[in-house]
Amino acid sequence: MTSKLPTPQPRPKPLKRPTQSRAKATVQAIFDTYVRIWQRDGWERITTRAIALEAGVAVGTLYDYFPSKQALHSGYVRHCIEALLQAIEQQAVEPEDLRWQQRLGSLVRLLCGAEGQVSWFHHEMLELEPLVAEQKHQRRAYDELLGAWRRVFDAAGDLPDKPNDATLEALHLAVWGGRRYAMLVQLDEHAMGEWAQQMERFCQQAICSSR
Repeated sequence: MTSKLPTPQPRPKPLKRPTQSRAKATVQAIFDTYVRIWQRDGWERITTRAIALEAGVAVGTLYDYFPSKQALHSGYVRHCIEALLQAIEQQAVEPEDLRWQQRLGSLVRLLCGAEGQVSWFHHEMLELEPLVAEQKHQRRAYDELLGAWRRVFDAAGDLPDKPNDATLEALHLAVWGGRRYAMLVQLDEHAMGEWAQQMERFCQQAICSSR
């Protein structure tokens, strides 16, 4: 008799995104508290009620955005990706006086987590991914970060021969995939810094050899 696979359960999602300044500040306070409690007490001891109490917001207000801690985690991960993309724009795309090597270096260090912590990441987040993210969400984040590589090199006016899409995707897989694996094995800060430096050199050499 053929066994029947269990029906996939719908993943928890944030209910809405803040649009007004006050609402954005409230959600940021919720995220900050979420990270603080996780760092102090661990994932298992996080509750939405505890977050609301420590953040100074009503439980009902928190539920307006996040009906569960899994939905809150989903929202926080999305917040991290958006913060990373914004940092790339500000540091590697928008400045007009950078050489292409400086743009690439800033991009790689940000993606490696070596350009200051844009957002807090923890290795347990990788274990939680199947609970909060569908494949289409993974693909969306992947494509957005790959698009950041293209924007960085589009902004590099001093690099006449731009790397092709295949080269950029290979570099993106090496850097972002490497960071995820480094999180999984919990490399320490020194090892992460050494790896980021090596990846920056590797990417520069790859761009030069592809011209």
